[in-house]
Parts: sequence; C-alpha cells; structure tokens
Amino acid sequence: MYWNKKIETLKSGDLERLQTKRLKWSLNQALNIEFYRNLFREAGVSPDDIATLDDVTKLPFTHKADLRGGYPFGFCAVPMREVVRIHTTSGTTGKPTVVCYTRQDLGNWSELIARNMVMAGIGEDDIFQNSVNYGLFTGGLGFHYGAEEIGMTVIPSATGNTKRQIEMIEDFGVTVIHCTPSYALYLAEAAEEMGASLDTLKTGLFGAEPWSENMRRELESRLGVRAFDSYGLSEMYGPGVAFECPEHDGLHIWHDSYLVEIIDPKTGERLECGERGELVITPLVKEAMPIIRYRTGDITMLMEDGCACGRGQKIARITGRTDDMMVIRGINVFPSQIEHALLSLPGVGEQFMVYIDRIRHLDEMMIVVEIDRDVFSGELQDLARLQSEVAGAIRDALGIRTSVKLAEPGTLPRFEGKARRVVDRRGDL
Repeated sequence: MYWNKKIETLKSGDLERLQTKRLKWSLNQALNIEFYRNLFREAGVSPDDIATLDDVTKLPFTHKADLRGGYPFGFCAVPMREVVRIHTTSGTTGKPTVVCYTRQDLGNWSELIARNMVMAGIGEDDIFQNSVNYGLFTGGLGFHYGAEEIGMTVIPSATGNTKRQIEMIEDFGVTVIHCTPSYALYLAEAAEEMGASLDTLKTGLFGAEPWSENMRRELESRLGVRAFDSYGLSEMYGPGVAFECPEHDGLHIWHDSYLVEIIDPKTGERLECGERGELVITPLVKEAMPIIRYRTGDITMLMEDGCACGRGQKIARITGRTDDMMVIRGINVFPSQIEHALLSLPGVGEQFMVYIDRIRHLDEMMIVVEIDRDVFSGELQDLARLQSEVAGAIRDALGIRTSVKLAEPGTLPRFEGKARRVVDRRGDL
C-alpha cells in the first residue's frame, strides 16, 4: 500500500534531481537565519557553491547546542505571523529547543505520518488509539493529524489511566495503537490481569525510545499485533522521519524530505553504506526551521538500496547515542539537567548517581544525591522536606517523576576523568 507511490518509489536519477533542487531551496531559506548567514560566511561557502548532493560536505554541521543557543526564536526563518504552532524539546540546563511550524510544515508533517501508516497497512477503516503525550511533545499531535489525514477514526487517549485505555480498546474496537514500546508491554500485562483479550488490535506503532527485536517478539505475542518501529526527532518535525515497512528490514527514510548522511562521530568524515556511525540529517522542505547538516547523535548505518516493498533508502534501527542522553518513557533526559536542578537547591552536594530500571515494563529512574554533612545530621523532618524538594525540582526540570534517596557525604563513587553518573539496568528487553 502507498500513500504517494510516485514519490515513495522515485528512481535514483529523478530522486537526485528532486533532492538537489530542494537542498538549494533549503539553503536559501536558511539564509533568513542570522546563525547560518554567519556560519556560511565563516566557512566561505554559499548556496551557489552547492551544485550536487556531494557538495553538501562543504557545509558545516549544526549541533544541538547551536539550537539551544538560539532560544527562543533564533532559528526561525519566517516572520512570527507565519508560525502557526510551536513545539519544544527538553533542554539540558532548563531552556528547551524551540521548534516552529508554518501551515505548510504541518501539512508536510501530516503527509509523512500518513505515508508511514499506510505503508504499515493501515487505512481509513481502522480505529486508531493514540496513547502518547499530547502538548509540547511532538509524538501526540504528529500522529493525530497524520491519522486524520488518512481518514481513520482517531481516539486521542493520551497517556495514563491504563484501565480506561484497555476499556477503550475493547469498547471502541480499536485496531491500531501508538505508544512507547515499554508502555505497550505494560498495557499487555494489565490487560492479562483484567482478563481483557484486546482481540481487535492488529497493528502497533512504537517509538520515542529504543527497543529490540526481543521486545518486538514479546509485543507481537502478547498483544496480537504486527509491531512497527518509528523514528523521528522534533528538530525534523517530530515522528515521521523514518519508519518500517512490512518487511521489517530497516527503516525507510523519506528521501524526498530528508537528505541523510552517516559520519564518523569523532572525525566528521562521511562513511559508506554499511558502515555504522552518527546520523546527520538535512531537512529539504521545512519552511519555519530549515536546519543544515544536523548531527542527531543517533548511531545507525545506511542500508543497501532495494526492498521488496518497492521503496528506497533505508537506515538500520538505532543502536545507541554519541552523547550521554537517556530516554526515559519517551522523554529525552541529560545528566546535566539533573545536575543543574540539584545545584539550585541549598543543602545538596555536587555528587549524584542515576539508576534506571525497567519495572513491570515501565522505565523507573532513581536519583541518589549526597547532601551537606550538617543537613545529614539534622532532624528527620528536615531530611524528609529536603527529599521532597529534590524530587520536586527534578520533576520540574525533566517533566517526569523520579524517586530520590539522600546519601551521606562521601559515600557515592568518585571517578578519575569524566564522571559516570548513570547506571542503566534495563538491559536488552
């Protein structure tokens, strides 16, 4: 099944011409942003120097820190009157990355999501339950509008209230569900405890956090669905950048909308097909926020062209990160965010550790933090109050709830060189 067969199956010559045309447009659109005018001038390049796709290597990379430095609208290439929506991503020190959208951007994004869902065999007769966060998180509204573009029945259930989620699946005859893979397993477990069969479900769309082939097999067995992997990032609209077809052999990048490269994360040199490295993306159709050679931090590789479904370029499933970012229940978390929140509190020391576990298929994070000696030797009610204050500060900074333990000064491990603050015990589930 295709949403736009002509575009999805473009042959190499036609695709290269389209990508080159759109790349030049994107570069000129980026000149509306002061950061890129300065960056191109310092690098001694201009859009006129880019005659072929290979010429993109003449251009400098854009880093996540650059986007944070432009807070709030430094990377917006259109007047604010043309911006019809704003989403944000989490920031490492309190300030998020702001992503702006024009009306055309929202139309492009909806079409990309529609392509993904139709590629997975979903159509207008399906009933779709969208069990992810709505609001500033891009996953909720992204899939919502894509599903409505197809014409299916959409249930914006969002997250939480698991019993009600299960009741809606059964009462409304839901056929397709979208959520994080860890929440899907939690739903399956809760349904088993309730005696609910969920036998109308046939397709599961899962993303926002890494998951393995072992988890795919468990999801498909316990929910009775075909499970599809979704990849995206807010800087590129949100979900919809790449998606699995029914062959389950890599994720198709929508090559008319994104130019992708794989680089050595240490040297920045471009790698060949089949070599694993960092994914770099240049969006080709973004009006409000064109980004040039964005280093995603995600580790993958380009796969050989050719797929039984007839579509083109694919990347392998994401296997890791080049930085210290953690993904907790679909939310990006950096240790520096935690550090920033802790240092704002009196009585809290500089040493902390983060422990991540998967309990009943859901990610749980515990933060152990040393406190000042005079506080540690104080009254129990003072310790309880400080523990509550730390938990509140972390919740405000990260947008998720965590458990907090207070530790005596000098009891947490010290490291020579870079501190290893995170112990991830989730394993390969």
